[in-house]
Parts: sequence; structure tokens; C-alpha cells
Amino acid sequence: MLTIYGVYRSRAARNYWMALELGIPFTSVPVIQARRLADPLAADAPLNTASPAFLAVNPMGQIPAATDGDLLLTESLATNLYLARKHPSDLSPRSLEEEGAMLRWSFWAIAEVEPHAVKLVLTYDNRAENTEDGKATIALARRTLKKAFSVLDAHLAATGHVVGDRFTVADLNLAEVFRYAQSQQDLFDAAPNVRAWIDACHARPAFRDMFARRLAEAE
Repeated sequence: MLTIYGVYRSRAARNYWMALELGIPFTSVPVIQARRLADPLAADAPLNTASPAFLAVNPMGQIPAATDGDLLLTESLATNLYLARKHPSDLSPRSLEEEGAMLRWSFWAIAEVEPHAVKLVLTYDNRAENTEDGKATIALARRTLKKAFSVLDAHLAATGHVVGDRFTVADLNLAEVFRYAQSQQDLFDAAPNVRAWIDACHARPAFRDMFARRLAEAE
């Protein structure tokens, strides 16, 4: 059985959403980020990314991690691509060409979008958006993301989906990356196809289920 390590309030949300979309059984092992704890190695500390028990699973000390039998999976979008291949459905590639496109867009999101979107999240999480450094970080991230929004907006104009004419793992992967930029609503307003697409992704029952579990988690 698939086991997912990580809390819903982390990149593990991507893997939980995917498992729920596929309707496959999974075990959830909550692992929180060590940075959230004053002393992650304390005897009474909850299982976290610095815990020896978790490092025995993923020596890199990062969440999410997943195991499927003897296979260890650690990169969240790659895990989703694997699950799509293992459990054929409408989310899966129907041809080698579709698989190539799903890989392309997932890698693009990781390389060109996520680093800048994460900077936005961290700036706001640290309540640094009104500091000089925070303002500079946000401005730089927005300039870079504006191009990415434009590229995706033009691409979505054809079918409203990232690959093919249906919701696939590529839509799920990109929606989870672009979600990190939702503090910048004007970027979505300037890219109406992106806004309609992410709204449709977030209206899916599996996403709503995942997000309800995320909101129910203790801070």
C-alpha cells in the first residue's frame, strides 16, 4: 500500500490530492517540518523532518516522501507522475507524446515557477511583506511570475487544460505550484485562462476533500 509521509500543510498536499483523485488506498504518516519546532530532537517532539525515524525513510529530511512497497519516492511532482502511470485513469498519459508533455510542463513548473512562488509564501508567512527586503523579494518574484502566467495563459486558451482536453496529472501538478502565488490576485486577473483553470481545478471533489483535511490539521 502507498504510504505518504508529510502533513497536509506542506507539499505532501499534492500527493494526497493525487491519491484521492485516483481513489487508491493510502496510509498517511504526519511528519511536520523541523523548522516549525524549537527543538525538533526533543524527546517529546512530534515526528518531524529531523527525527531519526523519518531520516531512516528519507535521508534528505524533506517532505513529502512516499513508499510504495519497496520503492521510495521523494519528489512530489515525480511521485504524482508515477502514480498516474501505475494507476491508469483519465489523469494518466494516453500516449508517449502526452507523457512527454506532462513531464515537460511539470519540470517547467518546478524550474520556472515554484522557486519564485515559494518566495512569496515565505515572505508573507514571515510577515516580512512590508520590510524593504520583503518588498524587493515580492517585486522580483512578481516580475518573473508575470511571464510564466502569460505563457500558461496562452497555452490554456486551446482546451483549458495543460495536456490534452481533460484534467490530468499535469493540471494537478501545475495547479499545486501556481497555488503558491494566490496572494497576487492581480496576476490571475491578468491571465483569465489561468484563473478559470485553477478555479476549475480547485472545484474538484478530491481537491476539496484534501483541502478540508488540510484546514482540519492543527497549526
